[in-house]
Amino acid sequence: MDEFPLAPDETLDDLRCGGLRIIQRRDGYRFSLDPVLLCAFARIGAGESVVDLGTGSGVIPLLLARRTAAGSIVGVEIQEQAADRARRGAVLNGLAERITILHRDLRDLRSALAPESRDVVLSNPPFRPTGTGKIAPGDERAVARHELAGGLEDFLAAGQYLLKQGGHFYLIHLAERLAEILSAMQRLRLEPKRLRCVHSRLGEGARLVLVEGRKAGRPGLTMAAPLYIYEGEGYSAEVLAMYGD
Repeated sequence: MDEFPLAPDETLDDLRCGGLRIIQRRDGYRFSLDPVLLCAFARIGAGESVVDLGTGSGVIPLLLARRTAAGSIVGVEIQEQAADRARRGAVLNGLAERITILHRDLRDLRSALAPESRDVVLSNPPFRPTGTGKIAPGDERAVARHELAGGLEDFLAAGQYLLKQGGHFYLIHLAERLAEILSAMQRLRLEPKRLRCVHSRLGEGARLVLVEGRKAGRPGLTMAAPLYIYEGEGYSAEVLAMYGD
């Protein structure tokens, strides 16, 4: 690792996906299963241009660069240190030619990215509105979990700005906010086209939802089969397949 020295507060971790490794802050926000689920849900064609809003340490760009034939992949991150880790992670994994990381507020993209210039936008945004739940200690975890640097509608509006007509937006979020999500998507002309509920186990209620919207799409929503994360003591066969196991 002499070529990619870590700061004292950083760790190098295995993503368990195609040999990918990620640089994370030891006591900051740590990646979870959510971006893996989102990348498996998204449909990305060869050569398509992609933006990940709120990329953190760059998990989604890494997964997409390794597992799809996407063309350019841009990760947008407001936190400077997280953006720096994402850049170094792309270099570490030999994917810097396909991944660009922008240290930028997604609420102000006009000076960095052209309107209607992307085929696909993805986001694993903060789930909790400000004023709800316990705010995590430390800025990085707080911004990752609570809407301190942009709420749900800000993420959707950024996607609407970036997407070409007919482009696709993919989101993972809390099931309890589904009505709000679908309403906001329709207001912003990101017509909901496909929905999948994510359950911890068979027989339990949905905890998360995966939603696909299409810019200026026609009404008509498809409900995909539910996704179960666990079977017995471990991950379900479907989740293991997402990791390549």
